Amino acid sequence: MSVETNSSKILLNQGDRAQLVNLPEWLRRPVGKASELSTVQRIIKQRQIHTICEEGRCPNRAECYAQGTATFLLMGPTCTRACAFCQVDKGHAPMPLDLEEPTKVAEAVSLLGLKYVVLTSVARDDLPDQGAGWFVQTMAAIRQKNPDAQIEVLTPDFWGGKEADLSSDQLQQQRVETVVKAEPACYNHNIETVERLQGKVRRGAKYQRSLRVLQLVKDANPSIPTKSGLMLGHGETEDEILVTLQDLRGVGCDRLTLGQYMRPSLEHLPVQKYWTPDEFTQLGAIARKMGFSHVRSAPLVRSSYHAGDKS
Repeated sequence: MSVETNSSKILLNQGDRAQLVNLPEWLRRPVGKASELSTVQRIIKQRQIHTICEEGRCPNRAECYAQGTATFLLMGPTCTRACAFCQVDKGHAPMPLDLEEPTKVAEAVSLLGLKYVVLTSVARDDLPDQGAGWFVQTMAAIRQKNPDAQIEVLTPDFWGGKEADLSSDQLQQQRVETVVKAEPACYNHNIETVERLQGKVRRGAKYQRSLRVLQLVKDANPSIPTKSGLMLGHGETEDEILVTLQDLRGVGCDRLTLGQYMRPSLEHLPVQKYWTPDEFTQLGAIARKMGFSHVRSAPLVRSSYHAGDKS
């Protein structure tokens, strides 16, 4: 695999194989001291719950764990979708829901002393409500034990139907509204990439469908901030990025994250371009001028990175 860069290296595992690939200098992150990571890891492992930090191999894991925070991954570690960029395990037969998971997550929030909590999940197309009710149950459990905690949700599109199926549109609306009624502090749904690359990058997802999720949130409760994000490096152009940002603003999206896609294994899509820190800064400035109230734009930014910091 050829990569257009000239600096540090990272080890990518693929089963029992590994390959060193070059990465730009600005994508290096320290592994972190074991002592700084152990508290969060112990709390997570003892309760047999999951974080996207681990399952998605987030490059900011060491920083976030050292600060005593994590993004909880609900409904197990196996996703029913097969997006070509994502490290999370895929499968058509995920594990049954752990009925104690909401309570376990609430306990972890309490032990970590979190004031701002981010909940995300795998896609669960196998469940009747796609997992919408599970978000609500977990939010309720957190609030019961941690009444002052704010909760941001990062949901899938809650779509499990056929194309042009009116009943599926209605069910998607019901599922989104179920979560909205629980009044999260922010509702995040990532569009991930530009419209031209959706089929290649997001198998099982659609550009307009994701925009619709964000629109449905605003239709149901305009006071809830909405958020979306893109992972750059799949071959998109700057013009395509700007069109996507305009489309997001068109459905009232308030907050934005822009980060660099980093290939998690040889089985995933190769990186087409490493956008520079200066390019991310410029895109962030443009996004603010478009009216996004909160923008995080840098190579290592991810959806929940410093989510509770609105500066």
